[in-house]
Amino acid sequence: MTANTQTIPAPLELHETVIEPTQGWLSLELGDLWRYRELLFFLTWRDVKVRYKQTALGAAWAVLQPLLTMMLFSVVFGYFAGLPSEGIPYPVFTLTALLPWQLFAYALTQSSTSLVNDKNLITKIYFPRLVIPLSSVLSALLDFAITLLLLIAMMLIYRLPITWRLLTLPLFVGFALVTAISVSLWLSALNVQYRDVRYTLPFLTQFWMYATPIAYSATIVPERFRWLYSLNPMTGVVEGFRWALLGTDGPVGLPILVSILAVIVLLVGGVMYFKHMEDSFADVV
Repeated sequence: MTANTQTIPAPLELHETVIEPTQGWLSLELGDLWRYRELLFFLTWRDVKVRYKQTALGAAWAVLQPLLTMMLFSVVFGYFAGLPSEGIPYPVFTLTALLPWQLFAYALTQSSTSLVNDKNLITKIYFPRLVIPLSSVLSALLDFAITLLLLIAMMLIYRLPITWRLLTLPLFVGFALVTAISVSLWLSALNVQYRDVRYTLPFLTQFWMYATPIAYSATIVPERFRWLYSLNPMTGVVEGFRWALLGTDGPVGLPILVSILAVIVLLVGGVMYFKHMEDSFADVV
């Protein structure tokens, strides 16, 4: 008589997450972002898929928006106002600046309201809340890639050379993304408590655009005020894009150092403020 043998399954390994109150302003726990990287990827891909869902033109808007803005600026500022473009055809000169600006503006607008938009997710499960604004910023890269192809096509049409400087472009892309993240951490946390933020965003974005050398060259700013003008980090980003793609004078010396310092201050302060307010998001949102 043969005895029946049974295999006892091995016990499942359980992962336990202990949620504790934040201890002061310096308890950032940024390592959680790496543990929840799959969630970051999922939310980023979700934002990409739903952006142009149920639209007639779909992803074509990623081309139409900068293209129409470039045409408007070329007529108003290039033809009528006659602003200098450092010897570069004005449409290409403007589109090169619109490339990082569209990336920054979309990332800032979407991430600043992302916590309120995902309130159902925040109030049900635990995960690092930093994932939500970060995913909104990263989703802007798709439109950036499409607009970059448009810019390269226009450079070929105008027979502008593409040099080795193009290899440095990822540095300035990262600079634009970090700038967007730095500001959006402040605004997204503030928007949870004060819904006035969403009403000020259009004005803030428009004001910031005209304070950035998009329709004009930064060379028209007097030299003695150049360091003050560089407190706007997007000035360094736009000048860096024009240097990498068009071969103009790049941001060097004190101006670029001021822009980098401004971003560092915004980023460190934004992360600390965001983490300090994170415990109250689920209750207030």
